[in-house]
Amino acid sequence: MRRQKTATAYSAVRTLRNVRLGAGGPVCDVRIEGGRVSEIHPGGTTAPQGAGGPDVDLDGRTLLPGLWDAHVHIVQWAVARRRLDLAGTGSARGAAEAARERAASMGPGELLVGYGFRDGLWPDAPHKDLLDAVVPDRPVLLVSADLHAAWLNSAGLALLGRGDHPNGLLRDEDCLRATAQLSSVTTEMSDAWVREACAEAARRGITGILDFEYADNVTDWTRRMTTGPAAAGAAVGDAAGDAAGDAAGLPISVPMPIPGPIPIPVRVAAAVYPEHLDAAIDRGLHTGVALREVPGGLLETGPLKLFTDGSLNTRTALCHDPYPGMPSGGPGEYGLAQLTPEELTAVMRRAAAHGMEPAVHAIGDRANEIALDAFEAVRCRGRIEHGQLLRPEDVPRFAALDVTVGVQPTHAVDDRDVAHRYWHGRTHRAFPFADLLAAGAVLELGSDAPVAPLDPWRSIANAVARTDDARPAWHPEQRLSVAQALAASARGRRSVRVGDRADLVVVDVDPLTADLAVLRDMPVYGAMLAGAWTHLAA
Repeated sequence: MRRQKTATAYSAVRTLRNVRLGAGGPVCDVRIEGGRVSEIHPGGTTAPQGAGGPDVDLDGRTLLPGLWDAHVHIVQWAVARRRLDLAGTGSARGAAEAARERAASMGPGELLVGYGFRDGLWPDAPHKDLLDAVVPDRPVLLVSADLHAAWLNSAGLALLGRGDHPNGLLRDEDCLRATAQLSSVTTEMSDAWVREACAEAARRGITGILDFEYADNVTDWTRRMTTGPAAAGAAVGDAAGDAAGDAAGLPISVPMPIPGPIPIPVRVAAAVYPEHLDAAIDRGLHTGVALREVPGGLLETGPLKLFTDGSLNTRTALCHDPYPGMPSGGPGEYGLAQLTPEELTAVMRRAAAHGMEPAVHAIGDRANEIALDAFEAVRCRGRIEHGQLLRPEDVPRFAALDVTVGVQPTHAVDDRDVAHRYWHGRTHRAFPFADLLAAGAVLELGSDAPVAPLDPWRSIANAVARTDDARPAWHPEQRLSVAQALAASARGRRSVRVGDRADLVVVDVDPLTADLAVLRDMPVYGAMLAGAWTHLAA
């Protein structure tokens, strides 16, 4: 094949021998130079490797494009890995009891943070009095699985200056602010936890994330990527590469492909929130463009995050049909709008004029219609995040308007029961992944971590199976094929080609032949960022 020249000398040549080129692909030898794939040859036909770099025999394993998680809240995920897990609680009283048990083992006055409750199907309602009765002597902050509700006791509300709140349950914007205010830790500790979470993501084959953390993400990621220790498992020079090779029993040496150490072993697209839009414009930041302050193109400016509605579990997703049980004519009968159509269009138009593409959160069918109308009015590229409930006539508009839809397959399996209750009679058009692809839309898979674990294989398996328990597939007509799910997890890359950036993942099992259990827990042998190992199995 044609050799791809590159002007940037990141690393010595290396060759990955005896590797299957993509899911279901042929066995090949792949040469990497300058952080990119420079040559691909049928297996065993590559010229002998000279002194320029190492060979690695991968014994028929499968080489895939590096995977991205297209929707992460990285600090919340890093913190959630240490929080009280409320995912299995079936009632408000059960969640309160779990908080009581955790409080008994904590130091005096320490904030108790829990995460993962789903109150949409609970028989009782969260209330501050319930938490006060079991944990009266310390602040408590319990965050819902969808990140749109925060349940606090009186001590927690007092820290926010909201001691007069009637029930202690904060929704949507109030929830985001309370979570950011109360669950904050020192910058050094937060950055260390983020590095640890990203190293774990690399071990699952992740080479990039789109971070929607509610923060000044460009500033925070610039700091993380230019200061601090190298992430565990990231190759930071020949010595680290030799150690990784020794652990795997491979005779390799890994020169550094990016100048200096890699504090974070993944690429990052850092979303911008409206309160930071002016600063982004003043700096001349553009969505999709790498920041020069960070070497190797590891950090790019992400989209501008905007909200049209809330979530299904909180019954604040904005819909055309009323929610059962909500007071007729009340403010939440159809869900809640975060922005008016006019406000949304105005901020999108301003952002687009300065090179910032919008990413619009839209869950309900009315919210998605409003978001698509705004894209049609502004005529800019961008994204809709979630797109959970769509009218049939809106499905083809994504492709027509060149709007990417960021979807989270684990939400589909986690929310099937609450969707049946609150979107009864409409679930055939909920999470319509196959319909969107058939209409030409670009799908990108994500986890929405910490709403779901930051694990691309769980997202892929749930997109393929539409179930994660013993029940049959939920609306199986909306399942994706393995090949479609892989492409949607790799920014559209379906295989490895000459000229590609050498962000790659090596797996022990060909995904096309794996059963669902293996696919969900896919054994990842190695991951590369610009040709450097960020993970290599022992």
